[in-house]
Amino acid sequence: MHLGTLTDKHSARVAAGILVVTALVLLAMGRVPICTCGTIKLWHGVVQSSENSQHLTDWYTLSHVLHGLLFYALFWWATPQWTLGQRFAAAVAIEAGWEILENTPLIIDRYRAATISLDYYGDSVINSVADIIAMMAGFALASRLPVWVSVVLFFGLEALMAYMIRDNLTLNVLMLIYPLEAVKSWQGG
Repeated sequence: MHLGTLTDKHSARVAAGILVVTALVLLAMGRVPICTCGTIKLWHGVVQSSENSQHLTDWYTLSHVLHGLLFYALFWWATPQWTLGQRFAAAVAIEAGWEILENTPLIIDRYRAATISLDYYGDSVINSVADIIAMMAGFALASRLPVWVSVVLFFGLEALMAYMIRDNLTLNVLMLIYPLEAVKSWQGG
């Protein structure tokens, strides 16, 4: 995805700056730059492992694509006076804020207590940056696809994740906000 085709140059520079600042903040918070295993994988598909959320992409990358679809819809509705570039930069800022919050002890401990993610100790910096880029890709897709295709894509990815890993964006939010023992048991297999 070439950002210049999606946004004006200023918004693309703002988004790139947000990525850099986010990486620096995460490093300052003590997050590891890459997996402590010493490698960088394009894909790591084993959810229940210490390497989950440590490489470039994993099953949860799909939920960040969904964030992009949702942010596009939200900003299209809530900020009709903004340019596409302004909406894009705002979505990147929110996603970056989430990546920082998600890697605080508050959220890490919440995931570990309320979900089946007992081995979750936060994301590597490279994974967080890749998650933000995945959101950007979702936003870009939503800006180009017909609404019905975005809706089908959203529910299709949610169903795929539920089938493959017994988790998805909806379940992740539910279990973070209002954990249900029945869902936790189902997720545990």
